[in-house]
Amino acid sequence: MAFGRRRQAEEPAEETEVTEESAEAAAEDAEEDSAAAGQAEGGPWDSEDSFPELQRLDFGSMQVPIAPGLGFQVNFEATQVDEEGNPLDGRPVAVLVQYEESAMQLQVFAAPKRSGIWEDVRRETAKDIQEEAQGQTQEGEGPFGPELLAMIPAALTEEVLAEMPPEVREQIPQEFVEQGWAPQIIRFLGVDGPRWFLQAVVQGAAIEDEEQWQVLEDVLRGVVVVRGDAPMPPRDLLELKIPKEFSEAGEDGEEGGEQNFNPFERGPEITEVR
Repeated sequence: MAFGRRRQAEEPAEETEVTEESAEAAAEDAEEDSAAAGQAEGGPWDSEDSFPELQRLDFGSMQVPIAPGLGFQVNFEATQVDEEGNPLDGRPVAVLVQYEESAMQLQVFAAPKRSGIWEDVRRETAKDIQEEAQGQTQEGEGPFGPELLAMIPAALTEEVLAEMPPEVREQIPQEFVEQGWAPQIIRFLGVDGPRWFLQAVVQGAAIEDEEQWQVLEDVLRGVVVVRGDAPMPPRDLLELKIPKEFSEAGEDGEEGGEQNFNPFERGPEITEVR
C-alpha cells in the first residue's frame, strides 16, 4: 500500500557507522512512519491502533461500518458434502456489502509481519484472469494504492437469461445476447496491514458511478481488522463469524415467513440498514 511519507533530507552532523542493528531500527521507524501516514489518510484500520468510532457489524476478524441503504450478506464455503456433492456444512469466507446496483466483497487474510502480499496476489490474480478466464486486466493507482481492473467474458446462455429479473435482462444490449456473452468489469483492491491483508472486489454500477463508489469506499475506509495473536500461515483466511444482528434478522424473518437463511443459496443477510 502506498501510504508512506518521506522525511525531509537533513545534513548529518557527523558520519555514523551503519550497523545491522541500526539498519533494522531504521526499517522499524520507516514502518511506523508508513502506518502513521496511513492513519492520516484514513483506514482500513488495525484493531490495535486508534480508529474513529462508528457503528459497525462485528464479523470477528472484520468490523464493517453500516450506513443507510447498505445490505450485508455472508458468503460460505462448503466444508462437508454428501455423496451427491451437496453441501452439508460450511464456513463463512467473505462479507458482501451491497448498495443499490453495486456490490463489494471483503476478505481478510493472514500475512507476514515484515512484508505485504498484495503485489504478489495482484500479479497472480491477473495471470489467472488472463489464462483461465480469457479476460483482460489493467493495473492502475487508486485511493488505496495499486489496484487491478479486469474484464471477464460472462456467459449469457438461455438458462442464465431465464434466471435474471426482467428489469435486468431488458438492459442487456441485443448484440451481447446474440454473441452469447457480455463483458463483466471487476475491480480488485488490496490493503496490506500489520500481519494481515484485506482484499475488496467491486462489481456493478460502482465501477463507473462515482456516487455509488464513494459509499463503498467509505465502508472500506472504516473497516477494522482484528488479526489476533495466533500464528497463521500467510494467505490463510482469518476466521469470520456471524454477527448477532443476523440472528435477530433471522428470527424476524422466520416469524414473517419471508427470510431464507440457507447459507449455500443466499447466505445470512440483513437486507438493508436504514
